[in-house]
Amino acid sequence: MSTFDDTATNIARDSAYVGVQASVVHGDIYTYTTSPDASPAEKFETGVRFLEIGASGRASQLISEAVAAGHLTNRVCFYWLLALTSGRTRLELSKEEAAQLRNAPNTLRLTGDDPWADAVKMIHRLLACAEKRDADLRLLFKEFDELGDAQRSLILRHLELFLDGPFKEQIWHRTVKQAELGRTARERGNRVWKFFQPDPFPPRKREPRPATIHFTTWLQAVTATAVFGAAAIHIGFLLAQGGRILALLPYLLSIAGGYVGGRNAVEWRFRTVRRRTKDKECATPHLRRSAPSDGFASKVDQRFDYYFAKYVPQGASRDMWLAATAGIRRSIRDEIVEVYRETRVGVEKIAWLIRYRVGDVRHRWEKGTLWSYREELATPLPTKAMAVLGVAILAGGGIWAASDAMQVSPLSGTRSTFLVPAGGWIAARAWLRIVLERRRAAADKSESDQVLEDSKAAFARWQAKLADKPEDREMADWLDCDRKVLLSEALQHYKLTMSDVIAHAFIEAPAASSKRARVRNGPWRYLKYQILIFVLTQDGVRQLTITLDFERGTFHDRQRANYRFEALAAVRVRQADNDERTFELALVNGQEIRVRVSPEAEEIQQGENPGAVSDVTLDAAGLHHTLHVLEGIAAEGKEWILQERRRGQDRTRNLTDEMQDPDS
Repeated sequence: MSTFDDTATNIARDSAYVGVQASVVHGDIYTYTTSPDASPAEKFETGVRFLEIGASGRASQLISEAVAAGHLTNRVCFYWLLALTSGRTRLELSKEEAAQLRNAPNTLRLTGDDPWADAVKMIHRLLACAEKRDADLRLLFKEFDELGDAQRSLILRHLELFLDGPFKEQIWHRTVKQAELGRTARERGNRVWKFFQPDPFPPRKREPRPATIHFTTWLQAVTATAVFGAAAIHIGFLLAQGGRILALLPYLLSIAGGYVGGRNAVEWRFRTVRRRTKDKECATPHLRRSAPSDGFASKVDQRFDYYFAKYVPQGASRDMWLAATAGIRRSIRDEIVEVYRETRVGVEKIAWLIRYRVGDVRHRWEKGTLWSYREELATPLPTKAMAVLGVAILAGGGIWAASDAMQVSPLSGTRSTFLVPAGGWIAARAWLRIVLERRRAAADKSESDQVLEDSKAAFARWQAKLADKPEDREMADWLDCDRKVLLSEALQHYKLTMSDVIAHAFIEAPAASSKRARVRNGPWRYLKYQILIFVLTQDGVRQLTITLDFERGTFHDRQRANYRFEALAAVRVRQADNDERTFELALVNGQEIRVRVSPEAEEIQQGENPGAVSDVTLDAAGLHHTLHVLEGIAAEGKEWILQERRRGQDRTRNLTDEMQDPDS
């Protein structure tokens, strides 16, 4: 007999626990929710969905309530039998449940012939023939194979533990074959990761700062313009009055030059200021006080750090990339924090947006357009030339006209000559501030609108990519197939057949730092699992610990251990105040196996019961059956095998006495 090897385990010990992170709760899916006034039909359908994920306890309760309320069809009869027997052995039935099963042929009245009625009759046959050594297995399996695909698959999945007897091996071979096909069905490798993605929050527009122009600026602009205009008109009047025809031409040219020069000077100034502003945004930021570690801004920082470190452009080193984009990273980060901080949206719902914005920065880097704004905002040489030429014409023509005006009327001409440059300077500065502020607001709005449109397009692409997100029942199907294939691998390694196995049980726990997600009121699903298999044979316990990459459906880090029944000292599940459940198995040599099988109660949606979420997680994981097996071994040792067989024979005899073949 093999002895326990303490080097062959890969489990949490010495108060160490398996960590979990990146939680997602799909709160808009109500697959496992029933209203207080739900009809029997609604309760039944919810029970079916619970059964599909392996939560047979909750399924049996709801389906039984529907049956008690008079909702009884052939399909209901079939699922009621499955829920009563799924994931359990005969000995795990209570006295009431055993009585219900014995009386099933009399209470489940079938109506007509359809695939569901045939499946109910087949379950009766399988249960009635469990201990008949002279049963005609060829005829039985011929009829079994003639069942509908859906009914046959459901029987293989849910009655694996309950069925016993001479056809146990045949049933197991069919179950494994079905599992091997099912674990890669429906494009599992391309879809599983989508289940762990939260429903994305749509993009929001960052409202740019509106144009802010103080009243004093408007007052200066209007007043100075009025003074400048009156003085300029007065100079022209003096020239006309004095017959200075030659001076009128430079006077008019100065006006035209001022208009052209002013327009081009404003464009020049706007481009220069805009470019400086963009340079400041992209410059390496000064150190700021860090945000609270558990705050929204801090979580946004973590996402930006992660994606910028991940999405390094081709041909660039990570250090250079991070240093060169520090300012851009800070600018986009501040934008997103500002827009979403007050929306009470978790950062995981806008992770797609952060990822898109970072990807866009990388794309522009690779195209060489990340700093293209510098070229776009560079002032063209003709604009500069027209600005300089216009101002020169304004100055030259103005001086010529002013000098002639003072000759016509020295006093009033001198006064107007002084007021024109003074008023013009004040008016030009005031109007420049007004125009620049308005153009700044318009440019900010244009950029914000463009960012929003691009983000909407990215949002639509992301939604389309998540459109085929797997349902929770598909996740349960794949996990159930993984369990069966893994058990088959363990049997092959130990050179055992299913007939050699007295009992088997699983413990499922999240692997270290695994993403997790669930639907409302549903069990937690993990991207990576740590699975413990216990296989009981005459020689003792075979334990296999393995890491399951659920996305790819691959097994890793196999660890094996063998020990006698007498080595098992205690089995228990501890429940903390936060509803965290921990499975503990102690051996007589002091060795302990501790695995957190249910996380703490968090991300609970309105209307959810924290305890119910943990219970359905444990129910779907089959923990109740595991505890039944291991607690029996811990209490009775090897004697448990003999007692289990004796109790099983008695229970089977009672069942077969009452539950005869319906067609006999």
